[in-house]
Amino acid sequence: MLRIADIKENLPKVTKGLEKKGVADAAAQLGELVKLDDLRRKTQMEMDAALNESKTISKQIGVLMQSGDKEGAEKAKAQTGELKSKSKNLQDQLKEAEEQLTQMLYNLPNIAHDLVPEGKTPEDNKIVLENGTMPELAENAKPHWDLIEQYDIIDFNLGNKISGAGFPVYKGKGAKLQRALINFFLDEAAKAGFDEVQPPIVINTDSGYGTGQLPDKEGQMYGIVDSDLFLIPTAEVPITNIYRDVMLKEEDLPVRNVGYTPCFRREAGSWGAHVRGLNRLHQFDKVEIVQITLPENSYAALEDMCTYVESLLEKLELPFRKLLLCGGDMGFTSAMTYDMEVYSAAQKKWLEVSSVSNFESYQANRLKLRYKKDGQSTLLHTLNGSALALPRIVAAILENNQSDKGIAVPKVLQSYTGFDLID
Repeated sequence: MLRIADIKENLPKVTKGLEKKGVADAAAQLGELVKLDDLRRKTQMEMDAALNESKTISKQIGVLMQSGDKEGAEKAKAQTGELKSKSKNLQDQLKEAEEQLTQMLYNLPNIAHDLVPEGKTPEDNKIVLENGTMPELAENAKPHWDLIEQYDIIDFNLGNKISGAGFPVYKGKGAKLQRALINFFLDEAAKAGFDEVQPPIVINTDSGYGTGQLPDKEGQMYGIVDSDLFLIPTAEVPITNIYRDVMLKEEDLPVRNVGYTPCFRREAGSWGAHVRGLNRLHQFDKVEIVQITLPENSYAALEDMCTYVESLLEKLELPFRKLLLCGGDMGFTSAMTYDMEVYSAAQKKWLEVSSVSNFESYQANRLKLRYKKDGQSTLLHTLNGSALALPRIVAAILENNQSDKGIAVPKVLQSYTGFDLID
């Protein structure tokens, strides 16, 4: 979350950054925050003064008793009693102000970086790179939801019977293609210097607050009944929370982790052709990369992570483009985000397969993730990226590689699948 000290020191910049993220009443909200913090500070000073005065008078009581001034001692006791009562009231007021301030800060998104484009919708995103050749398909080319039925590799009806809509069952070569992609992504990440971890797929409330899923995304996560646990929406959450309340050493930076997990999202309110088939699921597989860096290195790390994701798409021979998201289309916790989209030839549309984001110190402040610099505790920067999310990658592979002979498996995956054609 944002720090009140940074808000007060850079009020115009923070206001502009929040407005770019779509916070219409940013100036008013920040004004309330500043007033509340001023009140908190004033209350703290009054409480400290009352406590110090009470301690000073308490020391005098013994002296007055020894000198035989019982009346003076009793008067001093009464004063300390009044001061302790005042201190207790001020302490309650301080606690209330601090809790209110913390909640207001939790509800503010991260500010957008200066280079983030203005805008509110995906149409305002900036295309910064296009790569690859668009495949030319036959006139009778099929979308992936027809192909998976034709080759019997993914069963939505069976998943619906077992769990509900949006929980497909992968079968035969479909299941092997999934496993091949997961292993390929993990192996490539290891070659690129990311250390693999296998985190839990449930998180507690503290972890949700740590990376910003709470209080922003309660409605998008699946909660576990009679517990404070949630199924994870992305591996970013448990992996980054490994470092909650951790003081790292500068020589250990950057931290580079990769992990594979299933992911679970309610996707409430989603309907229509744009979510058909694999385009949007409630459960899907994803390989995630996470970095923790020194603040001055985080934007170089962001570009490196994008380059890495681009290399995966090139090896899969998928045409893709890279977009710099506008302020209104970015996530709650992000300061800058690039999306990677692959072209689905049968659907004739671009499908998002990766988001790579720099959160700067926003998550680190919630996580209390720091390092020592010149003897001072300093917040680090956190980043994450999909590398990659599988459903739409699979959709693009199936659609773009179809022919009358079957579906060609990308060469880079064939040693993982053990076959070169889905037929």
